Amino acid sequence: TRRSSDLAAQAAMAHCRKAGHQVTVAVVDRSGLVQVMLRDRFAGAHSPPTATGKAWTAVSFKSNTTELVAATQAPAMQGLRQLPNVVLIGGGVMIEAGGSMLGGIGVSGAPGGDADEACAKAGIAAISDKLDF
Repeated sequence: TRRSSDLAAQAAMAHCRKAGHQVTVAVVDRSGLVQVMLRDRFAGAHSPPTATGKAWTAVSFKSNTTELVAATQAPAMQGLRQLPNVVLIGGGVMIEAGGSMLGGIGVSGAPGGDADEACAKAGIAAISDKLDF
């Protein structure tokens, strides 16, 4: 059987393709280690490390990156933006089930963090009935 992480990445990419976006999708485990990475042929060269960074950031801070973008506007929180490997752009989403964080998914390459996040959430929705990470 195919792993949930593979299915989530494929569903996220399919959602972006349907919208006409060439992206990279990265799925990480709860430790932030990459389990799956898919890159569309014409996704930007920046998109693999950015997708990975978004997923890692969501897992590391136990928060979706869109929420972290808003939180780090406050002067007391702006230092988070300078930490190594942190990518504070929308498109990094936690994968959760049963009150536990199982991993994260990051998408990069769509025009804007909102579009990246929509693709990431579509990937999670595709596995919501499985989540056997």
